[in-house]
Amino acid sequence: MGAPGSCGGFVGKRRRAAERKGVGFRNTRVHPGVLGGAAVVVVCGVGATAFALSGGVGSGGTGDDAKPVPSGPPTSAEVRHTARAFLAAWADGDVARAAALTDDRTAARKALASYREEGHLTKVRLTPGKPPVRAGAEVPFKAAATVSYKGQSKPFAYESEVTVVRRKSDGKTLVDWRPSVLHPELRDGDRLVTGEAGDPPIKAVDRDGGEMTAAKYPSLGTVLDGLREKYGKEAGGKAGVELRVVRADGDDGKSGSAGKTGKQDDAKSRPDKTLLALSPGTPGTLKTTFSGSLQAAAERETAKRKLASVVVVKPSTGEILAAANSNPTGFNTAFQGSLAPGSTMKVVSASMLLEKKLAGVDKKHPCPKYETYGGWKFQNDDKFQIKNGTFRVSFARSCNTAFISQAKKLENDSLTRQAQDVFGLGRDNWSIGVPSFDGAVPVQSHAQMAASLIGQGGVRMNPLNMASVAATVKSGTFRQPYLVSPDVDDRTLATAPRKMSGATAAALRELMHYTAVSGTAMKPMRGLGSDMGAKTGSAEVDGQKKPNGWF
Repeated sequence: MGAPGSCGGFVGKRRRAAERKGVGFRNTRVHPGVLGGAAVVVVCGVGATAFALSGGVGSGGTGDDAKPVPSGPPTSAEVRHTARAFLAAWADGDVARAAALTDDRTAARKALASYREEGHLTKVRLTPGKPPVRAGAEVPFKAAATVSYKGQSKPFAYESEVTVVRRKSDGKTLVDWRPSVLHPELRDGDRLVTGEAGDPPIKAVDRDGGEMTAAKYPSLGTVLDGLREKYGKEAGGKAGVELRVVRADGDDGKSGSAGKTGKQDDAKSRPDKTLLALSPGTPGTLKTTFSGSLQAAAERETAKRKLASVVVVKPSTGEILAAANSNPTGFNTAFQGSLAPGSTMKVVSASMLLEKKLAGVDKKHPCPKYETYGGWKFQNDDKFQIKNGTFRVSFARSCNTAFISQAKKLENDSLTRQAQDVFGLGRDNWSIGVPSFDGAVPVQSHAQMAASLIGQGGVRMNPLNMASVAATVKSGTFRQPYLVSPDVDDRTLATAPRKMSGATAAALRELMHYTAVSGTAMKPMRGLGSDMGAKTGSAEVDGQKKPNGWF
């Protein structure tokens, strides 16, 4: 496998995107995938001083009813005084006073009380950072505390920040309450809990028996958390005593993870996370499908880029060999992202046109500058056209209008059925071993239906989904990607209702190979041999300077 390529950034929000064909990786020699070995998809897209922990400072309001209500952003002095007053009250254990200095007294009071009662955090010291050089409402701080539980205790330190806002009704400055104030890992409904862990720790190993740790492979942090939550008990370990984040959509750990054999557990967005082990417990060994060498390569390449994700899948089995993200501690875009796939979706669309005899590899196929459907005027990158060209050439150059021109011959659900029935996408039934998003190809009409053919409209995918698409083309059959063998927990892997014909699969492989040797993927794929194929794509996203780039 060659190294993944460089591409533009992306955001993991579901936004409307307008297709602009183009190579996702430019001015860089990259080897993002060799269909002969694996199906690969890449998407690119201070010093401080302690303060007294007793006494308080006003909220920043004037306290004088005769004066006009202050307005506008808080001043630097107000930001500093309000933040320090809140931190002092919190450190003192004065929950009521600290909560009163926030803009959501009820939620703050409940969370601050839980911090000590459920988290068992005592001897709290909070040290604010220096005020920002420029005017700003954020104040960073360092937290140091002691976690104590049934005779065991350990120090615990971390960093977070508070943001100060002004209340419109009376002009007072208050802390903008959010759970991440207590700890940056917390989201709405999450709690810090210290006690006996519900899930024993695991020792995850790769396909060759090498240990997979977050320290060695940073992108696997959230993946390993998810594997522990689902397979901790099956792996045979013994739980320890820990401080952990208990997610709002999980249980409290006392009864273990629910739904271990079903989709519900996989659908959880974020697994519980261990922050500190008072007694680590005994890990059980869990074998995964990862390849240590490929994971290391994926980590190196994504680390070079600001916003990139990569997934590698073995076509003959569906085994996931590697997965990495540029932001290893953030959202797992590789498995859970929901992004417009742009022209890489043309692989699925092409399979449908070939099956319906609306296209043939070397048959003449229109690729005009413009094509109108449903009131929208579609165009190609730089408004190029191909006169008297074939479908092979249109696919290799990623001609948008070659696909849009066929919309009038399709039903509204044609692409949806093709994606679900042949490629196993959008059925919400994958069970890979950790939380994942299975893609979405909703039924649409008019212009949105046409846009779906080129990976826009409501179509949403992630690198895992599109790696699976490439693997399906290579093998001719959809095999659900997975990280842990179903033999471990007797779960059933998803299947597709039907497989494409041998002729269609062969035609798709020929189209992707031609793209790799003579089309938009030619430069990065040069020198990788004869058994290879590729498809490029990019998608413009509102509010984003660079497009999402796909390979």
